[in-house]
Amino acid sequence: MAIPAVNLKPCLEATEAAWRARLDELFTRMHFILGEQVAAFEREFAHAFRATHAITVGNGTAAIELCLRDAGITKPSQEVLTTALTAPFTGVGVTSPGCRIRFADVDPDTLLLDAVDTANRATKRTAAIVPVHLYGQPVQLAPFRALARTLGAVLIQDACQAHGATHNGKPLTAYSPYVCYSFYPTKNLGCLGDGGAIATNSGAIARRLLSRRDGGRRGGQIAYLPGINSRLDEMQACYLRAFLPMLDEWNGMRRHVARLYEDGLRDCPGVTLPRTSNESVRHLFVIRAQRRDRLRAWLASKGIGTGIHYPAPLHLMPAFVDAGLRKGSLPHAERAVKEILSLPIYPYFADSAVEEVIERVREFYKR
Repeated sequence: MAIPAVNLKPCLEATEAAWRARLDELFTRMHFILGEQVAAFEREFAHAFRATHAITVGNGTAAIELCLRDAGITKPSQEVLTTALTAPFTGVGVTSPGCRIRFADVDPDTLLLDAVDTANRATKRTAAIVPVHLYGQPVQLAPFRALARTLGAVLIQDACQAHGATHNGKPLTAYSPYVCYSFYPTKNLGCLGDGGAIATNSGAIARRLLSRRDGGRRGGQIAYLPGINSRLDEMQACYLRAFLPMLDEWNGMRRHVARLYEDGLRDCPGVTLPRTSNESVRHLFVIRAQRRDRLRAWLASKGIGTGIHYPAPLHLMPAFVDAGLRKGSLPHAERAVKEILSLPIYPYFADSAVEEVIERVREFYKR
């Protein structure tokens, strides 16, 4: 049985009537940038995520950059603390405005940014903290919010893998003025290209971001604020409007797959399951595996696709050498990247396919 790491086709098929209708509307109006589809999606997204405002942008990286720019964090003397276990694009979003990136270690049980280590690494130059809701699992936000208040720093959430997630039953916007999302195709809520959004409960922030994403303009040809050019395409909004009503159902399917994996692998020798909460939306199902690379090759030989999210911590990547950390600086993140393996998980993933993956993993460790 061939089992891909990701399969988007079932979601497209399930929503085809809806996205085709939106595309028909788009081509009737012939308004392709910041038109009716984007405006409608922003209203629908904000309502679904229990936010007062949603501002769409070109991608999740730009969402982080725009939040920092809006908060006035654009100088090398201003430092931003985040996790080293995340996609490089988190780091790119932090460094693009001109501020300096700093990293803290992860909790070895959850693989999320560790609040104690973050506090230990914070200084008077720390202007922002960017916790990442990695793999769809929400970070415990209370200590980060308290630390940000103590430092006089801004809290910006990277929720690019956590569409639909809540924290203690509350929407993520209840905890900080900026929450960033990506609509990369493989996300829980993805489009068929690049896209992103910022959710906020502040009308003032929303008005500034609407201008900043469009070169600082306010609907005309005059730039009033320092901005960038990062706008969600109308065509991508057509797909997102079709997918959004399915998000809760699709997240439920992901949770079902995750429960099957956990039941089947909890006592598997060689496999450790990171600790998660019931509020995780299960963007990825990640295990920590002994002899990870050999296991991955074994699964590939059986037609099972996997991924590694991520193969290196950001502080050891050449692009982020200015962070000033060396090998051994963040031991938990450095160990995790040698063990983590993402197993297939997506909506409409058959139980029999999950069982096949479990069987093959267990078979490998019996050999």
